[in-house]
Formats: sequence, structure tokens, C-alpha cells
Amino acid sequence: MHKPSFLALLLAAGMTTAAMAQQAPEKIKTKVKRKAKTEASATTAPEAGPTKQAPVPADWAQNYAETITQADLRQHLTVLASDAYEGRETGEKGQKMAAEYIANRFKELGLTGPVQGSDNPYLQHFTMVRSTWADGATLKVGGQSYAWLTDFYAYGTTGFAQETAVQPVFAGYGIEQEGYSDYAALGDVKGRDLLILLGEPQTSKGTALLGKEGQNSKWGQDFRAKLQLASQKGARSVFFVDFNPNSNFQKLAARMTPYISRPSIAFKDAKPEGNRATAFFVSPTLGYKLLGTTAPAVTKYTASVDKAGKPVAGTFKPAKMLVKAAKKTEDFTTENVLGYMEGTDLKQEVMVLSAHYDHIGVINGEVHNGADDDGSGTVTVLEMAEAFTKAKAEGHGPRRSVLFLTVTGEEKGLLGSEYYTDHPVFPLASTMVDLNTDMVGRTDKDHEGKGDYVYVIGSDKLSSELHTILQNANQKYTQMDLDFRYNDPEDPNRFYYRSDHYNFAKHSIPVAFFFNGVHDDYHGPGDEVDKIEFPKMEKRARLVFYTAWDLANRDKRIVVDSNKK
Repeated sequence: MHKPSFLALLLAAGMTTAAMAQQAPEKIKTKVKRKAKTEASATTAPEAGPTKQAPVPADWAQNYAETITQADLRQHLTVLASDAYEGRETGEKGQKMAAEYIANRFKELGLTGPVQGSDNPYLQHFTMVRSTWADGATLKVGGQSYAWLTDFYAYGTTGFAQETAVQPVFAGYGIEQEGYSDYAALGDVKGRDLLILLGEPQTSKGTALLGKEGQNSKWGQDFRAKLQLASQKGARSVFFVDFNPNSNFQKLAARMTPYISRPSIAFKDAKPEGNRATAFFVSPTLGYKLLGTTAPAVTKYTASVDKAGKPVAGTFKPAKMLVKAAKKTEDFTTENVLGYMEGTDLKQEVMVLSAHYDHIGVINGEVHNGADDDGSGTVTVLEMAEAFTKAKAEGHGPRRSVLFLTVTGEEKGLLGSEYYTDHPVFPLASTMVDLNTDMVGRTDKDHEGKGDYVYVIGSDKLSSELHTILQNANQKYTQMDLDFRYNDPEDPNRFYYRSDHYNFAKHSIPVAFFFNGVHDDYHGPGDEVDKIEFPKMEKRARLVFYTAWDLANRDKRIVVDSNKK
């Protein structure tokens, strides 16, 4: 598929010897001339034949990249994304089957299992807590009761085990950034319960006030940025309400019910400060009741904020409520899967090639196989492991060590990669880079009908060298459109923070995240193998490998020379 790279050919040059005759009698001079002529003829005769070529140095990167094939990617993915694996839900049967498949493949390739003290040195086990919302959740305001999954529902790892009196504090839109803060007038909110409007302020033209070029900002994209901020400030819970007349809370609650009913998971030994505030979502009717107000009054308030372009003090007097939303819990184990290849002269430095192999399991009786998310990344790691293994077997192994890391619990909050970086098998100080592959088998709407592409996220955040290296690899070998749009710190999707590379970046380890973007089957039952575009996937996998090859074999470790948002 790719043209080989050749060095310039060396031209062989002939040489002619000129014999110099000394002064001598005529006969001697004649013999000398004849001898010189004979020697000259013998010396210059080869010039009449074909030019002799020097051997062309092999391009080992390309040689081994070509072992990453559509056929092999399909073979592995057809197994891991089959119904038999039940959507690879973290801690469930299918995830365990996938872990065994990957571990066996690492063992077949001759990689080392580096986990000490484990019953299987390829598996890094750890204990999690699975929690589900218990029956009997209630919410009462002024003696009136509201129904779970009809008037309110919740999201998070904790709740209110007993009926608890809650006095919410109105926090406007719950936004804080330069030039705009709903928290400035509230003081300390640690341990308090906040009532926050979904959405964000608008301009007179109907566009997001805090967005870029008319697009929604991260605050208006979804609730997570607001919940994270409230959690950082120590809030106990947040009650979100959407007063948008175009929203339909009942339909949304019905659509969310299967997800709300599914277990959430957290670390067994999670630190209290690491827990997020519990997020409750309430209907507009309940929202008006909690604020002690009416629809016209709320509309007047939001219009005043839009007009001022900054937070405005509300006149609402939130009502006290009684809430019970208990969670039942159980412990379980899950595991990351690790395969290790020791390097040669620079073996103390470690390069990580990562992907998450879990998905979201079975929902409403439908298996969500996650062929793209992230079966595609998982089999990319398997194929890169095979390519490096072949290189080593033929005497061209990497100078630096390589850790092939497939992690669990990504869909539950990047938990597997967080566990690894908190309990590293190899020192983080020796870990030079993480190349993370998450969804590389499909095409998003922005690139339909266009040429080959891949989004690369985070490559410029910590190391300018890394950013240049992957661009050079693409220019030399794959010639795809590298789309860096999601490096924008104002990107409302916040993809940089939403895959496993981020847990390495938090420790100042340079990262690059390879991604094809979101499509209609994202987290849906239609994310199947028959929709994977294997030619594109092969090229993307090879680009990751070419980048990895350079990083593993260059003379000097890439430096951390920036710290961009």
C-alpha cells in the first residue's frame, strides 16, 4: 500500500592508472609504453559493463508495519466483538473472557507478563465496588411526594441512604471561568446541595454567550463540566433542572431508565475527596416547586442574565426537601491486561501502547458489542504487539521497552488506566509516552465522503517533539488528514479528558490519542464488526505503529516542554 523509501544510489567510479616511463633507450621506452597501455586497458575495461550498485538499507519501520493487516485486525475483532463476549461489561463474564483472550495472545507472541504476585502475570487485578440504585427512592417537598424515574432520577456512586433533609442553594447556571462566576456570591459550598440550571447564557443573537464562534461552550454541552466543578468545590449533591420548553423530561427519563438502572462502579479504596457529588435531575414541575417560583419568573431571570452577560442575583427562595435515594453495593474484581517487551540499550525507558477493552454490556436485552468502541483500539494494540515481536525475533527489536496495556473500566470513568497510573508496574518516571487508541474503525459525519483521516488529540499538550514526530511519520508513510481540532482547550466535547491517555497526561507523561470521532452507533447496539471500515483502520493502526517505532528507537527521549490545557 505504501511506496518504499529509498536512499540515493552510490555510483561506482572507475580509476585509470597512468604509467610514467623514465628516460631510456628507444626499445625500453617502447616496452614501457606497451605495458602502460596494457595496464590501462585492464583497469578501465570494467567501465564498459553495468554500474555496480550498493545495497539499499531496509526500512524496518515499513517492513514491520506491513504485518499489520486488515485480515488480522478482522480476525481478532470478530472474536472480541462477538455476542459471546456479551459487550465486555466491566467485571462481568464477557470482560473476563476478553481479558483471557488478550492475555493468551500476549503469551503466544512471547511477551512477558510483568505483574508480580498475580495468579496470572499478564493480569493486574484490582477490587471495585458495584452499586445500583435500590428500590424505594423518594423525594418530598412540602408534603407532596414525587416519583423516581418520573419526576426525578440520579447519577453517581453515592446517594442518600436514609431520608435526608436537603436545603438546596441556587447556583444559577453553575459556571465559573474568567469573567463569569456563579459561585462568586455564594461563598463556601463545601458539603452543601446545589440547585443548578442546565444550559448556558445566550447572546441577543441566540448563540452561546461563553461559546466559541457561536458554538455551545463546555458548560452548555452537558452536565459533566458543571458537576466536576461543583465536586471540586466540595458540594455534596447537585440538583439539575432544565427549563427549556423544547425539552421533555418524561421522554428523557424513559430513555435514560436502562442506563440509570445499570450498575455504576468505583474503586474499593477510593479516597473520599475523589468522589463526585451526586447528580440529581428533576422535572420542570419539580424544579419550579424547589425554587418556589413560576415559569414566567424563571424566564425573566434567564433573560436578565442574557442581557447582563454575567450572573445576576436570583430572588428565588429554594424549598427544603426530604430525599431518599439509597445505593446497594457489592465488591468484585476486574483486571488490566499487560504484555511487556524489554528493549535493548535504552530498556530502562518504557513506551506504553494502550487501549481499553471493556464496553457497556447488555442493555434492554441487546448486546452492545463495541466493535469500534474500543474493539478497534484493542486489536490495534494486539497487531502492534505482533509487529514488534516479529521485529525483535529478526534482530530489530526496539531500543526502549514497550508495555502493551489494555485496560478495563474506561466506560465507567477511565478506571483501569487510573488504577495503573496509581499502581504502576513500571515507574512513571521511566515512562516516556503513552499512545492511546480508542475508536479507529469508523467515519464520523464531518469526514463522510472525504479522504482518509484520523483525529489526533493531546499530542501537542506536553511535548512539541511528539507532535512533530507523528506528523513526520504520517507525511512519510500514511499521508492521512491529521485533524487536530479537538486540541482546542475550548472544545466543548472535552475528548482530551475522556479516554485513558489522560491518566498518563495527569502525571506529565506525553500522550497522543488516536480517534475516528463519534458516529450514530456510538454506545449503541449497532456498533458491530460488519460496519468497521478495515482499510481505514489498517492505515490508522500503521500510523500509530510508525509513531511508536520512531519513539522506541530514537537516540534521545522526547522532552516535556509545555503544559497546555
